[in-house]
Amino acid sequence: MTQIKICGITNQDDALFSVTLGTAALGFIFYPPSPRYIKPEVARQIISALPDEVIKVGVFLNENVDEIKRVMKHCALDMIQLHGDESPDYCRQFPAAITIKAVELKNDDNLNYAFSYDVAAILVDSRHGNLYGGTGKQSNWELACRLKNKKPLILSGGLNGENVAEALRKVTPTALDINSGVESSPGRKDHAKLSRIFDIISAADTVSGNAQLIFTKRK
Repeated sequence: MTQIKICGITNQDDALFSVTLGTAALGFIFYPPSPRYIKPEVARQIISALPDEVIKVGVFLNENVDEIKRVMKHCALDMIQLHGDESPDYCRQFPAAITIKAVELKNDDNLNYAFSYDVAAILVDSRHGNLYGGTGKQSNWELACRLKNKKPLILSGGLNGENVAEALRKVTPTALDINSGVESSPGRKDHAKLSRIFDIISAADTVSGNAQLIFTKRK
């Protein structure tokens, strides 16, 4: 099955419910301007209650390297997602196996630049104004399809119960990143929407059981 990451977790209730549905990973946003920001102390409490096999991903945006490393250790994160304007050189300061780089794809130049990142996966999202993610806007699926031939792909950007089956059919990403499309308000997940989207993904999924895994424990 295509792996699913539920991002923008701010409370234990939503985290544990997502786990019961079979999420492979949970994302915690450590970017204070975000409406889904979570303090490291709160994230640490939630993470301590989660099963070990669920991958805990810290989302950072143009953050100081030392601060990222501090939060990683404090919260016992498994992976990091760099969601800002971080360069390939910046990303090399972290192990490639635990690093996800988020990009917006608008043209071939963006696509070629994305190929230069040495990371575990590229997450394709949609930006809007000053917002780097969580915009509810659909990302560029055509360019995402071209990226997946060279890099493990996590598809994000406005995924919800109405379009996720089409996204699976047209893009066939390695993983899905779902955030605003299953919320009742920013940072609060709607459990009925969560259940529905997992059901839709399960019914529409065509990924084989031996597919490459992005969200897995790495040494």
